[in-house]
Amino acid sequence: MPAPASPERIKDVNERYHDVAAGSYDSKWGIDFGEVGRAQVRTKLRKALDPWPGEPFGDSLEIGAGTGYFSLNLLQAGLIARATATDISPGMLRQLESNAHELDLEVEAEVAEAGSLPFPGCSFDLVFGHAVLHHIPDLGRGFREFHRVLRPGGTIVFCGEPSRYGDLIAAVPKRAAMLARPLWRRAIGAEARDYGAEPDHHGHALESEVDVHAFNPGDLRRFAQGAGFDSVRVRGEELLASMHGWTMRTLEAGAAPEQIPEDWRTFAFRSYIALQKVDTRLLEPRLPPELFYNLLVSARRPEAG
Repeated sequence: MPAPASPERIKDVNERYHDVAAGSYDSKWGIDFGEVGRAQVRTKLRKALDPWPGEPFGDSLEIGAGTGYFSLNLLQAGLIARATATDISPGMLRQLESNAHELDLEVEAEVAEAGSLPFPGCSFDLVFGHAVLHHIPDLGRGFREFHRVLRPGGTIVFCGEPSRYGDLIAAVPKRAAMLARPLWRRAIGAEARDYGAEPDHHGHALESEVDVHAFNPGDLRRFAQGAGFDSVRVRGEELLASMHGWTMRTLEAGAAPEQIPEDWRTFAFRSYIALQKVDTRLLEPRLPPELFYNLLVSARRPEAG
């Protein structure tokens, strides 16, 4: 078994990969900044938080903000008043600032690591992130930093974190889609994607190294409680939607992007959203969180902490 990557290697790989991926990231992952996107982030927060806050959060800090999926949609939905976005990838933050400009939104963006945040203590009412904890090498240090920069009574919310069991489930549609790729390309009239001919193709090859954790619900509880948080809550999200989503993404990753029909992209996106609703209404309230692909965790810094 190979030795675990060093924190320095993890940081370097994540920074280089996300810089390369920034320009196409929104289209690859179906990120939306309209009504659908706002509804998605609102739903995720409602699942993670109990009770639901009676008023918007004031000063918010996003960890690993990427192109702004969470921060920009939360601003548009009126769930946060002021947004600060951090990421280790300058390329991602440039794309976030471009998205914010198009949406006429104000966001403070700063390159920063989760384990050494460049902000004074007690600066924020909300620290949050989406699909970021599994990239952070030292999660104990990261959670202590989240606690430090939160005001007493402040909240953390992290969504979209892969569960260990969910990773196993996702492997099935990925393998099936890999086998089906040639037939699917023939059906839609697309050629195989030539990554080697693309600019910065070496950066794309780093994708397999950027994820360093998958979690059990107990893992996230321990990190939060160990940093001094209370009222820790962990929920599961996406089962059918994740299996469908990985099938679609694996198929699409094997074809020249410009040759994938728009009708196919529309079908893939709408069917994914429909399955999200099935998961939310039927499966998530009834099944234990560890069965789902994603985990959501929320916690609170004690008033006296």
